[in-house]
Order: sequence, then structure tokens, then C-alpha cells
Amino acid sequence: MGLLYSASSGSIKRALDVLLDKALIEVASIEPRGRGKKIYRTTAAGRQEFHSWMTGELSGADLETAALPRLFFLGLLEPEDRAPMLWRIQQRAADDLAKLTALKERIDTMEVSAEYRDVLGYQRATLDYGIASGRHALTWFGNLAERGGPQTG
Repeated sequence: MGLLYSASSGSIKRALDVLLDKALIEVASIEPRGRGKKIYRTTAAGRQEFHSWMTGELSGADLETAALPRLFFLGLLEPEDRAPMLWRIQQRAADDLAKLTALKERIDTMEVSAEYRDVLGYQRATLDYGIASGRHALTWFGNLAERGGPQTG
């Protein structure tokens, strides 16, 4: 989960408390020995909230934040709900790539004084990386959607 979410145990505890308060999860059991480890399970309301989030609009500042958590859990959705989400992720990748490409075109027409050329060169290299990454994501998610999901076994 480190690619998707990294949090302290305190942050996880607070998140669990919020989910409990909203009745999206419940305590399934408490381990009698040790520190009283709790096992949680989702409630019907929690499963509905999860489904709404999984099939809802992609939010997040960047594609990875928006898409990877959904991709990680996509196998929990019914098969008929998976392809539309993959296509929405691909559309988000296309939209993000279009924004970066437009920015590159704008930058390419700018006059830059000699003292800032090196700075702009590295900034442009960063933008080029983002464009290459966006192209890769667009192709990768498109291929995944066309195959109907990952090839297993």
C-alpha cells in the first residue's frame, strides 16, 4: 500500500474512528490477549460508500492520486463496473496530458533572458518528464481497459 497511502498508526486510528462514527465500519472482534487488537468489517452503508467512491468522479491533484487507489481496489467491484472506471481513468490521463502539452507549447514561444535559460531548461526537463509520464499512463490505462483488466494466471 506504500505506493498509494502512507500514514502513521495515529492517522490510521483517527481514520478508523471517523469510519466508526459514520457507521461505515464496525468492530467485528477484539482479540482477548495482548493489547486488545480490533478486527473491523464494513457495514452495508460502508460498502455503499465504497462503491460510490470507486465509481464516482476522479479527484486528486494528479493522476496517481486519483487513479491508483481505485486501480488497487478495482477487483472488488462487479466486472461490469470495472471497464467504465478504467475508461474514466484513461480520460483523466488524456486531459492531464493535454494540459501539460499546452503548457509546453506556451513555454516554447516565450522569450527568456540569458540569466534564466538554465533555470528554464531544468523546469522544461521536469515538464518533459511529466509529458512522458502522461503518455505512458494514457497508453498503459488504455491497454488495460482494452484487455478488460489485468491478465492473470
